[in-house]
Amino acid sequence: MMYKQYKLPLIVFIMTFILLAFVQIKVERPMILAERFLKGSGWVEIFLISCYGAFVVNKMKDPMNVPKWRKICWTTFSLVFFTQLIIGLSGFDKFLMTGKLHLPIPMMILAGPIYRGQLSVMTILFLSTVILTGPAWCSQLCYFGAFDNLSSGGKSSKEILKYKGAIKSTVLIFVIAMAIILKWMHAGMLVSTLIAIAFGVGGILIMILYSLKRKKMVHCVMYCPIGTIVNVFKHINPFRMHIDQSCTLCMNCTKFCKYDALNPLDIKNAKPAITCTLCGDCLAGCHHNSIKYKFLKMSPEQARNLYLILTISLHASCLALARI
Repeated sequence: MMYKQYKLPLIVFIMTFILLAFVQIKVERPMILAERFLKGSGWVEIFLISCYGAFVVNKMKDPMNVPKWRKICWTTFSLVFFTQLIIGLSGFDKFLMTGKLHLPIPMMILAGPIYRGQLSVMTILFLSTVILTGPAWCSQLCYFGAFDNLSSGGKSSKEILKYKGAIKSTVLIFVIAMAIILKWMHAGMLVSTLIAIAFGVGGILIMILYSLKRKKMVHCVMYCPIGTIVNVFKHINPFRMHIDQSCTLCMNCTKFCKYDALNPLDIKNAKPAITCTLCGDCLAGCHHNSIKYKFLKMSPEQARNLYLILTISLHASCLALARI
């Protein structure tokens, strides 16, 4: 009984420890922050971060706790990320990943490589998370999205976000086209940076003006081009969410979905919309246990446990590496 209770925390602890140990041993420039200040202390940080991962999965294994603890953990992740960025920009470059500045705007994960003609560390990290966990980037790992989540706090409205498909596609095409044009015109770094900053400020305004009012993550669902890429390419990963026949169409789950993925038509079709990030918040609102995770031939419980293990191990590992 005790083993079953602590099985998930133990697995997450081991996975997180192994992932960070690989980084500690294999990467020449110390990536673990503590190691940059005192040789050998990186192992202490790895142990503590692994304990953190075990603590989080222990809290989130109960579906009723997911909305609360996902918000806490995701917000913590973003605060750590931006705090280290601010300290790094203040002259302490040990708090920066490479010692070089990169704009902390998700759009740059896409536009940056197009403009520069080469992949970045963030792009590779992003693509890796999509392969491993599908859309978890948009519910646990994006340093920008956590603030949209906070802006949309409270019970989600039943209002459907209209034309989100057209708007999402338009923004994505605009970002790609703009990066190509800037590269073709040999635009200087200053011009490119100012355009990127303007795009980021626009995202913040959307959070304040729309997400806050509609209680949905309008920035992530309709504006962020990385979210659109995740919506499309998440299907390379086998994780799915479905609604079984026990659903009574009570629509209570819609109050918990910030991604506009559980509208009445989606629920009647027994399948969340493409904007679903598999965050699991909706499980807390389903009184009949009708919404379930699916992974190949696994049972719903096994599929959910596997998803928690992978996403929280990645979340904890990225927390230790949450720097630009």
